[in-house]
Amino acid sequence: MAKRNKKIKEYLFVDGYNIINSWDRFNNLKKAHLEEARNELIEIMMEYKHYSGIEVIVVFDAHLVKGNYGAQESHNGLEVIYTKENETADQYIEKKLDEIGRIKTVRVATSDWMEQQIILGRGGTRVSARELEMEIFNQKKLMKRKRSNENKKNDLLLGRLDEETIKRLNNLISNSNDLD
Repeated sequence: MAKRNKKIKEYLFVDGYNIINSWDRFNNLKKAHLEEARNELIEIMMEYKHYSGIEVIVVFDAHLVKGNYGAQESHNGLEVIYTKENETADQYIEKKLDEIGRIKTVRVATSDWMEQQIILGRGGTRVSARELEMEIFNQKKLMKRKRSNENKKNDLLLGRLDEETIKRLNNLISNSNDLD
Protein backbone atom coordinates (compact mmCIF):
# COMPACT_ATOMS: atom_id res chain seq x y z
CA MET A 1 0.00 0.00 0.00
CA ALA A 2 1.41 3.41 -0.99
CA LYS A 3 2.02 5.73 1.91
CA ARG A 4 0.48 9.17 1.69
CA ASN A 5 2.84 11.95 2.62
CA LYS A 6 0.42 14.79 2.12
CA LYS A 7 0.84 17.64 4.57
CA ILE A 8 -2.31 18.43 6.51
CA LYS A 9 -3.45 21.92 5.63
CA GLU A 10 -3.63 24.21 8.62
CA TYR A 11 -5.97 27.17 8.72
CA LEU A 12 -5.51 30.34 10.75
CA PHE A 13 -8.49 32.67 11.09
CA VAL A 14 -7.48 36.13 12.29
CA ASP A 15 -10.01 38.44 13.92
CA GLY A 16 -8.61 41.54 12.22
CA TYR A 17 -9.89 44.32 14.45
CA ASN A 18 -9.19 42.32 17.61
CA ILE A 19 -5.54 42.01 16.54
CA ILE A 20 -5.32 45.69 15.52
CA ASN A 21 -6.72 46.69 18.92
CA SER A 22 -4.34 44.35 20.77
CA TRP A 23 -0.96 44.99 19.15
CA ASP A 24 1.00 48.03 20.36
CA ARG A 25 2.34 48.66 16.86
CA PHE A 26 -1.17 49.79 15.79
CA ASN A 27 -1.95 52.06 18.76
CA ASN A 28 -1.34 55.39 17.02
CA LEU A 29 -2.14 54.29 13.49
CA LYS A 30 -5.63 52.93 14.22
CA LYS A 31 -6.77 56.21 15.79
CA ALA A 32 -5.87 58.34 12.79
CA HIS A 33 -5.95 55.90 9.86
CA LEU A 34 -7.85 52.69 10.49
CA GLU A 35 -7.61 51.72 6.82
CA GLU A 36 -3.80 51.96 6.98
CA ALA A 37 -3.79 49.76 10.09
CA ARG A 38 -5.94 47.20 8.22
CA ASN A 39 -3.59 47.30 5.23
CA GLU A 40 -0.52 46.89 7.44
CA LEU A 41 -2.08 43.88 9.17
CA ILE A 42 -2.92 42.39 5.77
CA GLU A 43 0.72 42.88 4.66
CA ILE A 44 2.03 41.22 7.83
CA MET A 45 -0.34 38.28 7.44
CA MET A 46 0.50 37.89 3.71
CA GLU A 47 4.17 37.61 4.60
CA TYR A 48 3.38 35.20 7.45
CA LYS A 49 1.26 33.03 5.12
CA HIS A 50 4.09 32.97 2.60
CA TYR A 51 6.82 31.75 4.93
CA SER A 52 4.67 29.59 7.22
CA GLY A 53 2.68 27.72 4.58
CA ILE A 54 -0.46 28.14 6.70
CA GLU A 55 -3.74 29.09 5.01
CA VAL A 56 -4.51 32.48 6.60
CA ILE A 57 -7.94 34.12 6.52
CA VAL A 58 -8.26 37.63 7.99
CA VAL A 59 -11.80 38.59 8.99
CA PHE A 60 -12.91 42.19 9.60
CA ASP A 61 -16.22 43.20 11.16
CA ALA A 62 -18.43 45.20 8.83
CA HIS A 63 -21.66 44.29 10.65
CA LEU A 64 -22.54 47.92 11.41
CA VAL A 65 -22.33 49.01 7.77
CA LYS A 66 -25.93 49.43 6.60
CA GLY A 67 -26.84 47.52 3.44
CA ASN A 68 -23.48 45.74 3.41
CA TYR A 69 -23.54 42.33 1.71
CA GLY A 70 -20.04 41.39 2.82
CA ALA A 71 -16.98 41.06 0.66
CA GLN A 72 -14.17 38.63 0.04
CA GLU A 73 -10.81 39.71 -1.38
CA SER A 74 -7.60 37.93 -2.20
CA HIS A 75 -4.26 39.62 -1.56
CA ASN A 76 -1.50 37.44 -3.05
CA GLY A 77 -3.27 34.30 -1.86
CA LEU A 78 -4.30 35.75 1.51
CA GLU A 79 -8.05 35.64 1.94
CA VAL A 80 -9.58 38.78 3.48
CA ILE A 81 -13.23 38.73 4.54
CA TYR A 82 -15.42 41.73 5.38
CA THR A 83 -18.52 40.45 7.12
CA LYS A 84 -22.02 41.41 5.99
CA GLU A 85 -24.44 43.65 7.85
CA ASN A 86 -25.42 42.17 11.24
CA GLU A 87 -22.63 39.53 11.10
CA THR A 88 -19.60 39.93 13.35
CA ALA A 89 -16.16 38.48 12.68
CA ASP A 90 -16.79 36.10 15.59
CA GLN A 91 -20.00 34.83 14.00
CA TYR A 92 -18.30 34.33 10.63
CA ILE A 93 -15.39 32.44 12.20
CA GLU A 94 -17.75 30.30 14.31
CA LYS A 95 -19.73 29.36 11.17
CA LYS A 96 -16.50 28.33 9.38
CA LEU A 97 -15.40 26.34 12.44
CA ASP A 98 -18.72 24.48 12.37
CA GLU A 99 -17.99 23.58 8.72
CA ILE A 100 -14.34 22.52 8.98
CA GLY A 101 -13.21 22.60 12.64
CA ARG A 102 -13.50 18.89 13.26
CA ILE A 103 -11.93 17.79 9.96
CA LYS A 104 -9.15 20.34 9.46
CA THR A 105 -6.58 21.87 11.76
CA VAL A 106 -7.99 25.30 12.56
CA ARG A 107 -6.51 27.98 14.80
CA VAL A 108 -8.19 31.28 15.56
CA ALA A 109 -6.25 34.39 16.57
CA THR A 110 -8.26 36.52 18.99
CA SER A 111 -7.89 37.80 22.52
CA ASP A 112 -11.65 37.76 23.12
CA TRP A 113 -11.96 35.31 26.07
CA MET A 114 -15.55 34.33 25.33
CA GLU A 115 -14.73 33.70 21.67
CA GLN A 116 -11.74 31.56 22.71
CA GLN A 117 -14.07 29.29 24.72
CA ILE A 118 -16.46 28.93 21.76
CA ILE A 119 -13.52 28.14 19.45
CA LEU A 120 -12.35 25.33 21.71
CA GLY A 121 -15.86 23.89 21.87
CA ARG A 122 -16.13 23.83 18.07
CA GLY A 123 -12.93 21.93 17.35
CA GLY A 124 -10.48 24.79 16.88
CA THR A 125 -7.56 25.97 18.91
CA ARG A 126 -7.07 29.52 20.03
CA VAL A 127 -4.10 31.81 19.69
CA SER A 128 -4.09 35.06 21.62
CA ALA A 129 -3.13 38.27 19.85
CA ARG A 130 0.12 38.35 21.84
CA GLU A 131 0.95 34.73 20.98
CA LEU A 132 0.37 35.42 17.28
CA GLU A 133 2.60 38.49 17.43
CA MET A 134 5.39 36.47 19.06
CA GLU A 135 4.93 33.59 16.59
CA ILE A 136 5.30 36.00 13.66
CA PHE A 137 8.32 37.70 15.27
CA ASN A 138 10.02 34.35 15.94
CA GLN A 139 9.25 33.07 12.44
CA LYS A 140 10.82 36.22 10.94
CA LYS A 141 13.94 35.72 13.08
CA LEU A 142 14.17 32.10 11.94
CA MET A 143 13.83 33.08 8.26
CA LYS A 144 16.49 35.80 8.67
CA ARG A 145 18.84 33.27 10.27
CA LYS A 146 18.22 30.79 7.43
CA ARG A 147 18.96 33.46 4.81
CA SER A 148 22.13 34.43 6.66
CA ASN A 149 23.29 30.81 6.73
CA GLU A 150 22.52 30.44 3.01
CA ASN A 151 24.53 33.58 2.27
CA LYS A 152 27.46 32.22 4.30
CA LYS A 153 27.33 28.95 2.34
CA ASN A 154 27.25 30.87 -0.93
CA ASP A 155 30.20 33.00 0.18
CA LEU A 156 32.14 29.83 1.05
CA LEU A 157 31.39 28.32 -2.35
CA LEU A 158 32.31 31.55 -4.11
CA GLY A 159 35.56 31.65 -2.13
CA ARG A 160 36.55 28.29 -3.61
CA LEU A 161 36.39 29.55 -7.18
CA ASP A 162 39.48 30.78 -8.96
CA GLU A 163 39.63 34.42 -10.12
CA GLU A 164 39.07 33.57 -13.78
CA THR A 165 35.81 31.74 -13.01
CA ILE A 166 34.62 34.61 -10.79
CA LYS A 167 35.40 37.08 -13.59
CA ARG A 168 33.38 34.97 -16.06
CA LEU A 169 30.45 34.77 -13.67
CA ASN A 170 30.51 38.54 -13.17
CA ASN A 171 30.51 39.04 -16.94
CA LEU A 172 27.53 36.71 -17.30
CA ILE A 173 25.66 38.65 -14.62
CA SER A 174 26.42 42.04 -16.16
CA ASN A 175 25.48 40.77 -19.64
CA SER A 176 22.16 39.41 -18.37
CA ASN A 177 21.46 42.77 -16.64
CA ASP A 178 22.09 44.55 -19.96
CA LEU A 179 19.36 42.41 -21.54
CA ASP A 180 16.81 43.62 -19.00
